[in-house]
Amino acid sequence: MNLLYIVLPSALVLTIAYLVYGRVLARLFQLDPNRKTPAYELKDGVDYEPLTPSALFPQHFSAIAAAGPIVGPILAGLMFGWLPALIWILAGSILIGGVHDFAALVASIRHKARSIAEVVRDHMSRRSYLLFLSFIWIALVYIIVAFTDITADAFVGKANAASGGVSGGAIATSSLLYLALPIAMGFLMRYAKLPLWLATVIFVPLVGVAIWVGQFIPLDVADMLNLSQGDARKVWDVALLIYCLIAGVVPVWMLLQPRGHLGGFFLYAALGAAALGLVFGGATIEYPRFTDWSVVRKDQSVATLFPILFIMVACGACSGFHSLIASGTTSKQLRVETDAKPIGYGAMLLEAMVAIVSLCCVMMFAAGSPELAAAPNQIYASGISRFLQVISGDPKFVEFGRAFALMAFTTFVYDTLDVCTRLGRYIVQELTGWRTSAGRWFATALTAGVPIYFLLRHPSDAGPGKEVWRVFWELFGASNQLLAALTLLGITVWLWRTRQAWWVWFVTGLPTVWMYVMSTWALAAMTLSGFRGTDGQWKVPTEPVPWIGIVLIGLAALMLIEAIRILSSLGTPPAAPQPEPALAT
Repeated sequence: MNLLYIVLPSALVLTIAYLVYGRVLARLFQLDPNRKTPAYELKDGVDYEPLTPSALFPQHFSAIAAAGPIVGPILAGLMFGWLPALIWILAGSILIGGVHDFAALVASIRHKARSIAEVVRDHMSRRSYLLFLSFIWIALVYIIVAFTDITADAFVGKANAASGGVSGGAIATSSLLYLALPIAMGFLMRYAKLPLWLATVIFVPLVGVAIWVGQFIPLDVADMLNLSQGDARKVWDVALLIYCLIAGVVPVWMLLQPRGHLGGFFLYAALGAAALGLVFGGATIEYPRFTDWSVVRKDQSVATLFPILFIMVACGACSGFHSLIASGTTSKQLRVETDAKPIGYGAMLLEAMVAIVSLCCVMMFAAGSPELAAAPNQIYASGISRFLQVISGDPKFVEFGRAFALMAFTTFVYDTLDVCTRLGRYIVQELTGWRTSAGRWFATALTAGVPIYFLLRHPSDAGPGKEVWRVFWELFGASNQLLAALTLLGITVWLWRTRQAWWVWFVTGLPTVWMYVMSTWALAAMTLSGFRGTDGQWKVPTEPVPWIGIVLIGLAALMLIEAIRILSSLGTPPAAPQPEPALAT
């Protein structure tokens, strides 16, 4: 069967959902284009800076997308077949993920662009606020751990058949050149008053130049320092965290905004390449639509479809991390409230298309194909380069296509890493009240520094399936989805307290229950397995994952108890500090 028969109906379903359900959400939340947003009320040129939708959308889109909608669908598709992953991507993004992102953004702008944790404090309790902040910060650390290592892994390795002739050093060079471009773009727009359209015309083609140049001057750390690939990856881990430290404190105009703008075009280009291949390439579905309800992975652990599918495919269907972006950076730059529909809901549905394209990169290969034995970023590159072959089958062009896909993958992760670090800085500053320049550097250093412990303590040359990012990916997924459940829980309390309309229980209440059940189920399973040895006997684990799992489950349980207490009126919730606009019934 041709891939078009899957992709086109999926795109149609997502478009209809945006037009119909997106409009319903906008009316329920009564978006008002005349209400002044925090981007104008608190404008400071550092964090609060109003942007047009054309400028804010690609920044928000690239920040929420990252590697999640690529890695998750590929791993889930390989394990359970493409059909279960596709169903979850469509249903999850429309009914849960899109609602989650949209509601988090609106809740934040209605509370002076403060974080979701502060919304929780206003409508639940200070105890809930502290529990939620602690949960978020721990989750951010693990996101940084997983995404730092998966990026570092892309920067090492020689050119071989699996990489299509593109070495890790070439990707590293292209990535460093790419990082210089948004900085130059930011300064030119800030001080030379370069208009956005002209900056786009100049710098987007320069990204292509950076990809092309990187293949000729590869930065191979392993050769330069005479290190193994595992040790070279650790060097890159540290270097990337240093980047996070710097990126987490510089003004948004200097790096976050221009890099997000360029990163958004990477996503558009990747989707465009897939569209060309789908329309003109005639690619067919070769991979099984369903494999089994449970599979044995490379590390000999067993994964079952329920609940692993729903935490494996996170960012393409629902992701708690998105609420941190929406309420941490995007809400501080939203020009008018009505922009929340395309940016909050629309960006999530477009991310679902990114996830479907990633899933197609599995679907087009037969089970057992050598392409599917590689890492997810290499599988993604294989798929995108095959799509681009409709333009030219020249080996050099195909190699450039692979380099483009690998570079795009890395770019998406950059967007996540520095935004995560900035959000971690906000949280530590909220907890400590230390808002001076020294506090900003301390909070950022703490957020970027803690991941070093987990990255450096892991064996540099662990076996297949035991790389750092693989070890922490499911923990990231489970904690990320549980964060989505807690965010939806806080939003449900806010909506019920301010309106008490029946629709609250269906629009945000049911998604809260689903995400809470799936994520705690998965987190409990991986936590308990850490306390059992290979002989089935109980043991005291030396790895941090089981212990962190206990902490996360405990925090989530305590917050749920707080919510139930308030919703059932067993206690008196604190009054909201400011009146909320009326919501439609």
